[in-house]
Amino acid sequence: MTAERMLPEDPLAFIQRCVQRRQLSWTYHINMRLQGRFISRQHILDAVDTYEVIESYPEDKYLPSYLVSATIEDEVFHVLFAVDVPAEQARVITAYRPAPEAWEADRKRGGGRDALSRLWSTDGSGSNHAAVQSA
Repeated sequence: MTAERMLPEDPLAFIQRCVQRRQLSWTYHINMRLQGRFISRQHILDAVDTYEVIESYPEDKYLPSYLVSATIEDEVFHVLFAVDVPAEQARVITAYRPAPEAWEADRKRGGGRDALSRLWSTDGSGSNHAAVQSA
């Protein structure tokens, strides 16, 4: 496994630390989609204490990634973070509100990789982890 593929010992703690320290990059995709999804950067930042990793994708295309459930003002949303352990940085890939009909009983899990695939195909943007902007 190359250095780029290093997995964090505790993915949730790593992501929360990166968010709290603003060691983030925001992908082109998320910058283009947040407004239409009514999720702000500030919501993602402010919800850090509510984060829960609900799915892991250690072999994702560019970097290991984690789907996180978050809550702000009693609203659940999901954020996909890719983690760059050697750089001590997280990349915010996308964020969306899961469709209520796809939620499981805990109202956090729902859709997962299938929901992400639908987002990519619906948006027509593809997963572009490489195009990032600093926080």
